[in-house]
Amino acid sequence: MLDTDIPARLDRLSWGRFHTLVIAALGITWVLDGLEVTLAGAVSGALQASPRLALSDAQIGLSASAYLIGAVSGALYFGWLTDRWGRKRLFNITLLLYLVSTLASACAVDFWSFALLRALTGAGIGGEYAAINSAIQELIPARLRGRTDLLVNGSFWLGAAAGAGGAVWLLQPGLLPPDMGWRLAFGIGAVLGLIVLLLRQWVPESPRWLMTKGRIAEAEAILAEIEERCGQPAPAGLPRIRLRTRDRAIGFVELGRSLLRDHRRRVVLGLVLMVAQAFFYNAIFFTYPLVLGRFYQVPADRIGLYILPFAAGNFFGPMLLGRLFDTVGRKVMITLTYALSGGLLLLLAGLFAAGQVDAVGQTIGWSVIFFFASAAASSAYLTVSESFPLEIRALVIALFYALGTAVGGVAGPAVFGQLIGTGARLQVGGGYVFAAALMLIAAVVELRLGVAAERRPLEEIARPLAGID
Repeated sequence: MLDTDIPARLDRLSWGRFHTLVIAALGITWVLDGLEVTLAGAVSGALQASPRLALSDAQIGLSASAYLIGAVSGALYFGWLTDRWGRKRLFNITLLLYLVSTLASACAVDFWSFALLRALTGAGIGGEYAAINSAIQELIPARLRGRTDLLVNGSFWLGAAAGAGGAVWLLQPGLLPPDMGWRLAFGIGAVLGLIVLLLRQWVPESPRWLMTKGRIAEAEAILAEIEERCGQPAPAGLPRIRLRTRDRAIGFVELGRSLLRDHRRRVVLGLVLMVAQAFFYNAIFFTYPLVLGRFYQVPADRIGLYILPFAAGNFFGPMLLGRLFDTVGRKVMITLTYALSGGLLLLLAGLFAAGQVDAVGQTIGWSVIFFFASAAASSAYLTVSESFPLEIRALVIALFYALGTAVGGVAGPAVFGQLIGTGARLQVGGGYVFAAALMLIAAVVELRLGVAAERRPLEEIARPLAGID
């Protein structure tokens, strides 16, 4: 049996260089994901024009779905390992898988090899989500957890901007042979991944994870080092918690009992939030380059320019609204951002179906809508990652990410690829209406079932499975 003040010591720390390092080294996951998603979309015209690949609209959508299928599989497998082997080991393994796979994507010779390599790249990113969300949640002080999590998730759009800008430069006519620019574009992520792999060697294992495994001496040593790096030695008299020691891993029976008996309302909430944002995002963003090409005749080498303002709206939303999730509160802000995203999309869907907006107008509309939708999507990950017990955190993050992506994300790009292929504005507009309805439903569910988790320790939001009253 353990009696420890480790959670209180982590939560009372002021922001220091250590926390900045954690965000820089671990938060890069979302930058890389944004880079990959944007590159695949921004070079879609080049993939269609490639003499070797010559992908169709439907194959572009299917390759996006392959990436998401890989992400789902990777999240489940590596999430399961993360709760058993630790956060640090897994966030290095998953980054290495991503690095190798994205570099190999540049060597694809047909649709099937491209789709397979995109699936492996997605598996690395999916595994990252489980390991990284767990580590960040467990290392960041409770009073700063909401804004930090939203900012990290919003950094996806820094990667999106980098991917869009890189694609514009590499695909400009006359710079490179037609079948070379898109291949070099995929090397951008590999270079970033290699740099970050080296940087992560300085990020320690989570003391909270070590604590739940009974490895209290290791946890104390790591925490003492963190406190020394922050210049904040631990005071006496901090709140303590008691835990039972356990050597065995959490089994699926215990996992199911915890989710379906003890946290049913949170399961429903997390699933609805994840499915809604996954469909909303993946259906629209993965296929936006196709919309620009099909309905507005935007050249392939100019598509990245339209994605840049789109990415800006998505990044500034979490950055500017994130603080309110810790002050105004989770429930109000999550409900508000989901509702505004859905309502504004309904308006834009009508204008698009009626042919009342051009490429610039639609891009401005997306930038405004996703200012709120980006914060909403990030809050879904925040909700799932802080609402369940420590011992199953990584697996639960993976499970919800997988379910949300499988139900809402994998189908979205494939369905929208088919809708766009018809060339009918009304059909595409109908798809937008469906995505908006999902966001509005999620807003209602959050209003009824939301968890007031702002500024509260993780162990208070969800009692550890090994906890003792």
